[in-house]
Amino acid sequence: MTVRNVLVVLYDGVQSLDVTGPVEVFAAADRFPGRTGYAIRTVSPGGVPVRTSSGLRLVPDGALEEARPGPGTTLLVPGGRYTADFEPRITAWLRAHGGRAERLVSVCTGGLLLAEAGLLDGRRATTHWYVCEQMARDYPAVLVEPDPIFVRDGPVATSAGVTAGIDLALALVEEDHGRDVALTIARHLVVFLRRPGNQAQFSAQLEAQTARREPLRDVQQWVAEHPDGDLGVEALAARARLSPRHFARAFQAETGVTPGRYVERIRVEHARRLLEEGSTGIAQVARASGYGTPEAMRRAFVKILGQPPTEYRRRFGTARR
Repeated sequence: MTVRNVLVVLYDGVQSLDVTGPVEVFAAADRFPGRTGYAIRTVSPGGVPVRTSSGLRLVPDGALEEARPGPGTTLLVPGGRYTADFEPRITAWLRAHGGRAERLVSVCTGGLLLAEAGLLDGRRATTHWYVCEQMARDYPAVLVEPDPIFVRDGPVATSAGVTAGIDLALALVEEDHGRDVALTIARHLVVFLRRPGNQAQFSAQLEAQTARREPLRDVQQWVAEHPDGDLGVEALAARARLSPRHFARAFQAETGVTPGRYVERIRVEHARRLLEEGSTGIAQVARASGYGTPEAMRRAFVKILGQPPTEYRRRFGTARR
């Protein structure tokens, strides 16, 4: 089997986890007997050492100017400081050679470098949530999707912030070597082979801000701990000792989401965890997650995750079949 090449672009200010996370995933594939892994090479402008955004010094294998990606090469462009002041040598090299790679991958704000080089024009893409608006504004030819943790569009794959690069690398390993290999690597690295690309960049509790007032914070916590409870607006308002109308307005004002959306996301996350981690029946998962029927849970999954619970479990469950 032909060795697959991974070429990683380094530069001053690069985010170290954007580099080391995916590299550790690809490197772990070499530990499987009888399988051909990846030949990983790092390059920087001029081939000189670089300082990451945290001050870590990285020594590349060679010079960017001499690198020539081609068939069998995954070109990985990590993110760095949130700036539009790009290193011109990198964007020029990407314009000239980036499109020749078999797979073109960005992590976090590395997507801005690809966009600057014109490599995302006409394609769906994502990046770190902090710069999604910037990408959409500065590169109108790019079809920016702000929610997913990664997006695949033909040979181009872009991912959201930092650890999403690990999710994307695991998806690429699964594509190359199968789910069992990718799952073993995920377990070895103590990460999850569970997040589909269309999973939102935020969990429900991260998506919603923490309420300023204690009664509303208590409601947020109670919802997370009791997804199978009565989570209607009237019941939650009574718990906060507010009128339903006042509660709904105050909750949205302080958290940025409506009570209904918050509950919906919490219940989907709870159901996801049960589907991922065990073999509990679909009907039991639906009840435990606050859905009256499996059909109600199916509709929620299709709406938020783009797939029904049965398909989600098939793809991301870890229980032995």
